[in-house]
Amino acid sequence: MSDGNLLGIPETRLPEDPATARLAAGEDPAAVAASLPTSSAAWATLAEQALAAGRDVEAYAYARTGYHRSLDQLRKSGWRGQGPVPFSHEPNRGFLRSLAALARAARAIGESDEEARCAQFLRDSSAEGARELGF
Repeated sequence: MSDGNLLGIPETRLPEDPATARLAAGEDPAAVAASLPTSSAAWATLAEQALAAGRDVEAYAYARTGYHRSLDQLRKSGWRGQGPVPFSHEPNRGFLRSLAALARAARAIGESDEEARCAQFLRDSSAEGARELGF
């Protein structure tokens, strides 16, 4: 059971994301996302880069794509809408980073309800991830 998992819901651990190695090798995240469109890590990277460059609407679109691709992967991995998604399991980080980027991008475009929902979802999914990602 994970820290804060009082209900005893099993952790969800996503399978390895093939984009992670390509991104770590310095491959262009847009090329990685185009060839691996289900990769949450690629979309999270694009969202983070767009946020850093002040391209908030673009960041929102990338982060939302990563978030929805992640939800698909989570469901395929047995997640039923709640429970821990540990940051310590590296393949989960694309989801958690997409969620954090979505919260930040929502704040940047003035969508405060979405920002609050995503930040809370991040904290509920992974307290460690929320801390590591600045929430």
